[in-house]
Amino acid sequence: MTDLDRLLDFAARSRLPEGGFGYLGDDGRVRPERGQETWIVARMTHVFGLARLTGRGGWDELVRHGVEALAAGPLHDGGRGGWYASTADDTKAAYVHAFAVLAGATATAAGAPGGRELLDEALGVWQTRFWDDTAGLAVEEWDAGWARLSDYRGVNANMHGVEASLAAADALGDADPRAAQLRGQALRTLERVVHGWAREGDWRLPEHFTAEWQPLPGYNRDEPAHPFRPYGVTVGHQFEWSRLALHARAVTPDAPSWLLDDATGLFTAAASRGWAADGHDGFPYTLDWDDRPVVTARMHWVLCEAVAAAETLAAVTGDASYRRLAAHWWAHGEARFADPGTGSWRHELTPEGAVATGTWEGQPDAYHLAQVLLLRGRPVRGSVAAALL
Repeated sequence: MTDLDRLLDFAARSRLPEGGFGYLGDDGRVRPERGQETWIVARMTHVFGLARLTGRGGWDELVRHGVEALAAGPLHDGGRGGWYASTADDTKAAYVHAFAVLAGATATAAGAPGGRELLDEALGVWQTRFWDDTAGLAVEEWDAGWARLSDYRGVNANMHGVEASLAAADALGDADPRAAQLRGQALRTLERVVHGWAREGDWRLPEHFTAEWQPLPGYNRDEPAHPFRPYGVTVGHQFEWSRLALHARAVTPDAPSWLLDDATGLFTAAASRGWAADGHDGFPYTLDWDDRPVVTARMHWVLCEAVAAAETLAAVTGDASYRRLAAHWWAHGEARFADPGTGSWRHELTPEGAVATGTWEGQPDAYHLAQVLLLRGRPVRGSVAAALL
């Protein structure tokens, strides 16, 4: 049994009999007190769709289960449109809607019943409620009735919007005019975020902004370990943006040279400033604006994204040094994060390698680890799903 098979078997335990997927603890049991969360339901649907695309049997039912939950479950607002953040939070956020698009795209690519309908609906909400064509970026969060838009703007949701847009374009196919539109929007966002703010900041990317897209460098200084909006420079996101620039480059005719140049610059800064920044092996969650560690906890997803970005750069450039870095970091992950009892990776560790829970408890997220396992050794396409076809 491969690492991916063990991970998938563990992830399958998240299935809820009433529909959707739940939050898994370290023991592989769903934590019912958390209810359902759209980002988890959508990510699990995406992961099981990827499993189906590898040719593995037995995953069709779980993809269908996820699609049905997103299409008609308690997270879906059938009357007003869109998806609530969770069964306990009725806000409608760009972050979770990006993952609804991604789930629909992968389900479509996998040929799942209802996948195309989910994709069409999610894209409609994304384009009408979140995409700001003037800014070339997505807005952040609405109330349940789409009446009040938050003044906060963030690049985390935009990063996943780029991922989802590229995946949706691949799933729709070039004959659909929306494919070119979505790829163009992804490129515009990358240009503002990576070629703009990241490059201008010497590869220290601000994550938080006002409604007018003015940076807020002190945002969440009093809550630096926030799981989605931490203070400072988020090392894992630097790697993720680097990789997404290369996915966009793969599907952009006459791609501008800055996509590769900036992907390389962003990656190099994250690797050199992040690794062992506090004297311990591994990547701290966040750094301040002078490259000093803020939250020193090690997150599994940060290491996964570092490996995925290194593997993607190796595939694009042919430079073996990236593959050596990927192998070194992967060995560190297998030694520190891998949980032989679950087949997944522990989500958070102290710098010394003990299990920590300052930001994440349990092992709810198979998305980052599944993607890095699937990207290795495959061609660079617009999306992970397209690389499997």
